[in-house]
Amino acid sequence: MIHRYEQNGFFIVLDVHSGAVHVLDEMTYEMTGLLKAPMPKECPKALLDALAPKYGADKLREAYGELYTLYKEGTLFSEDDYEQFSGKMVSSPVKAMCLHIAHDCNLRCEYCFAAKGDFGHGRKLMPLEVGKAAIDFLLENSGSRRNLELDFFGGEPLMNFNVVKQVVEYARSKEKAYNKNFRFTITTNGLLLDDDKIAFINKEMSNVVLSIDGRKEVNDRLRVTPNGKGSYDVILPRYQKLVKTRGGKDYYVRGTFTKFNLDFSEDVYHLAGEGFDQISVEPVVSDPNLPYSIKEEDLPRVFEEYERLAKRLLESKRKGEGFNFFHFMIDLDQGPCAIKRLRGCGCGNEYVAVTPEGDIYPCHQFVGMDGWKMGNVLEGTFDREEKARFAKANIYGKEGCRDCWAKFYCSGGCNANNQQYAGDILKPHALSCELEKKRLECAIMMKAALAQDE
Repeated sequence: MIHRYEQNGFFIVLDVHSGAVHVLDEMTYEMTGLLKAPMPKECPKALLDALAPKYGADKLREAYGELYTLYKEGTLFSEDDYEQFSGKMVSSPVKAMCLHIAHDCNLRCEYCFAAKGDFGHGRKLMPLEVGKAAIDFLLENSGSRRNLELDFFGGEPLMNFNVVKQVVEYARSKEKAYNKNFRFTITTNGLLLDDDKIAFINKEMSNVVLSIDGRKEVNDRLRVTPNGKGSYDVILPRYQKLVKTRGGKDYYVRGTFTKFNLDFSEDVYHLAGEGFDQISVEPVVSDPNLPYSIKEEDLPRVFEEYERLAKRLLESKRKGEGFNFFHFMIDLDQGPCAIKRLRGCGCGNEYVAVTPEGDIYPCHQFVGMDGWKMGNVLEGTFDREEKARFAKANIYGKEGCRDCWAKFYCSGGCNANNQQYAGDILKPHALSCELEKKRLECAIMMKAALAQDE
């Protein structure tokens, strides 16, 4: 299987199963559109008949010889060596947890998937007892995994910051006895950031996610306090201070774009201009009937904006002025392991979420969905049959994924979005698929362009 596309003057062919990317001239690119596996050693007569009047038979035969070499090397029309593993997917130790330290928030963002902070089940903060039980659960279910990840999430985690600190202390106290290493992350809206919290976050958190949507008018349209006031002027200087004092540790600013700002590349560059070099601005995923939702009719405009951003960022990188845009970061040399390519994020298997009541869910986006509770850390229950079901969920069992060129990059999309908007974890959310494919095309184009510059 191959995927062919033109972008920014480049003629690109991706060999799906080997992951090889070929940047071709226009003639050779046209030839690939008339070929399929198995390729014969000699240039097919049908190809010569179709293209010789335009390019000449000798040039075509010479180019075909080069394509045939790629075919024999296994980097063009390569065979699928991954499907053989799809039926052998087994449960893995739990290595990551999203700890819902607060089901409460001091913002009321219109697009919030968490029902503006309480996940539809009432505002509450996690007691320390639950936090400790969650750490114990992770330690006991992590098997031989040494490195464990825990994300403090909400709502707004800083509303329960004393418990955050106590949970970190408790987890650290267990590391030596269990031969584990905790890597902590926190996601915040920034309203409660102060010098003490910044110092603790920069000391203990391996990564920090800072929520902001971009330009002031964009951010303050949907990211508002309960009394309707915008948050931009409060959070921006606090984020800048946190990043400035972070000492090179990981972070990123994370925004959401909606139908109201389809020119979202301006928000990306606004954030870069404010001193941030790790940026993610992602499309809202929401009920299509809501006024801010991105619909199928908006896709051409969104695609145009992604291409515009890719071209602009490519030129910035060529000048040594670039920044990292999360959705354009792609590794064409190594990439994820085979298992991760097949089933993605590990939701419900390697990764779980725990609520303030101690309830276990497959991930943070399943929290609040009826019927998806997997157990409770206080009660010592955990549905291992459901865990095994998630472990087996992979691209060869998801509708339409087997024949999709992007399958090894998105791994069938977000299971929670699939369930909520397509009705089944094994049925990808079509709109998200189209957005992902466009981002991948842009990312591959940028990689190809920068490789040619070397």
